[in-house]
Amino acid sequence: MRFSAVVVDIREESRVAGRQRWQVLLDRTEFGVGDAGTLEAVARSGSRLVVPVLGAVTDGKEIWLQVEKPLAAGTEVTGCVEVKG
Repeated sequence: MRFSAVVVDIREESRVAGRQRWQVLLDRTEFGVGDAGTLEAVARSGSRLVVPVLGAVTDGKEIWLQVEKPLAAGTEVTGCVEVKG
């Protein structure tokens, strides 16, 4: 399932042994809690960036996507949810 969205916010989820993990909030999402997939964006240089979505969590109001590469607020993305088998 593919959809278009814009990054609204980002926050650091954790930092362990020099590795960071982020949570990204989109203006709309088709991801549900526990879903995985990818976010695709185009960098300012024109290169395509694919960011794996490791999972999705909720804070009770919103669904935040867990990623290892940060995306700046305002970035337009195409989300792709992996279909669970």
